[in-house]
Amino acid sequence: MKNAQSYTRKSHFLGTKIRNLRKRNNLTLEDLSSRCVKANPESAPSVSYLSMIERGQRVPGEDTLEVIADVFQKDLNWFLDDVPEEASITPIKSSAGGISGMALEPGFLFTNDILQIAIPEMLSQTGTTGREFAHLLIRAYQEHHRNHFPDLERAAEEVGKKRLPLNLDDIYKIAQHLGLKIKWFNQQPEKFQDETGKVSKRTISSFLEPPNTIYVNEKLKSQFRRLKYDLSVQIGHCVLHGNDGLKSVMVAGKTFGSNLDDNGEIATQSPELNAQDILHAWRDFECSFFAGALLCPRVPFRQLLDAHAYEIKTSKIVEVSDAVAMRRMTAVSPYPHWHFFDAYSPGTLKAVYRGNGIPLPWGNMRSVNNPCPHWAVFRMDETPLNQSSAQISILDVGDETHIYSCESLKVKDFAENKHVLCAGIDLNPAIEAQGKDPRDLAAVIKAACVKKGGRSPLPKNIKADLASVAKILNIGWVQRGIEKDAHLICSRGSTCPRTPGCYKKSRKENPHDSIQKFIQGVIANN
Repeated sequence: MKNAQSYTRKSHFLGTKIRNLRKRNNLTLEDLSSRCVKANPESAPSVSYLSMIERGQRVPGEDTLEVIADVFQKDLNWFLDDVPEEASITPIKSSAGGISGMALEPGFLFTNDILQIAIPEMLSQTGTTGREFAHLLIRAYQEHHRNHFPDLERAAEEVGKKRLPLNLDDIYKIAQHLGLKIKWFNQQPEKFQDETGKVSKRTISSFLEPPNTIYVNEKLKSQFRRLKYDLSVQIGHCVLHGNDGLKSVMVAGKTFGSNLDDNGEIATQSPELNAQDILHAWRDFECSFFAGALLCPRVPFRQLLDAHAYEIKTSKIVEVSDAVAMRRMTAVSPYPHWHFFDAYSPGTLKAVYRGNGIPLPWGNMRSVNNPCPHWAVFRMDETPLNQSSAQISILDVGDETHIYSCESLKVKDFAENKHVLCAGIDLNPAIEAQGKDPRDLAAVIKAACVKKGGRSPLPKNIKADLASVAKILNIGWVQRGIEKDAHLICSRGSTCPRTPGCYKKSRKENPHDSIQKFIQGVIANN
């Protein structure tokens, strides 16, 4: 810039551009100030100064503007245009998360009365239990609200006082303050066979016996991070539900949360859908979310993640399990387009979150015969324990190709079953926020992957674009994934986009297709 006067004349839209660019990237003033401090602590603006800049009450010095430009990976002169580009400074309004819904048409077939009749019949015919269906409802609710539950966050903060980390003694003191007693029991993992014939292990880690006794498996004494989580969940039941007599059971293994029957055994899940199934499942979810918010309070944990570029190893700093840390990332990050999988081989999901609407390669309740083997959670199944891996994936979602980035980690659960944790994001919205067209980038990467049999290094120009986005998002494993081959994946092997495909694409002719061909032939002959 030639002189200060010229600089001032070109700053009319500067505050507006910074504010709307910040909002397009889902950052608060505190987030942006923190990012600036990380980039250059000497020239970084304070929160109050940033606020005045955005309101047009102050014009930042060149050094300060250079720091802001570096955070957003923009050329400094972009902020000084005399005529603003409307698309560049207009924030994108947030929308509900999760996978796209379906139109309930024709309306007369989707009335409450008809659905109340049809849903139980559907569950009965598909073998879906009422508890499983309740979890689907809750997951849809969770994804629709993008993991934003301020009432649960506040309840946890009132108990934990936003302390980070909370050590085990702190958790014991909280339990004692609430009048809870802790007793220990001994149960070793027991083998069981699921509907696929696969043998795995299952064990109870803790349960709440009304009115005020928490029973904890002695094995947790040697696993204090898991012990903290179990105790936090049971504390959640007491805080949120007032010891109302419901028995909460924490079960490790390939199973949903359950409750004890009158004999102290894990209750059999009913194929019937009833209000109690819904209530129990919802309360389990609330208490699980409460536990995460207690152990990783929103603002302190978000600041810690920002300081450590959202690395999974941050879990060690706050003394929680990797699963708790990864799930909390999806709730506290300013970037809303996350997914999280907790996957057990050969294709069972124990936990799912899809704030970005990513399709599932398999289901929560049933294994599928042709899952795509190139999803990170499948490829990680063959890796050693506690080894993580970053990956860039290309996936068709409807009529649009998306670029996803994820970090996966292979671990063991409390019952000693191996499983894979995966946290990931949809990069398309972040690319679009930078004024690029993600569909163009995705098409180039997809073509390169197809040409090379399904995986390919990223072209240099696209690698540079994604590296810029990774820096803005401040997520370290996105950058690591960029340095590896991108993988072309699909939601089902029958739609494999690779050449040659991973599965044979032959199928029996649909009787409906035969009828259509017959009708078309009649019309053509007449």
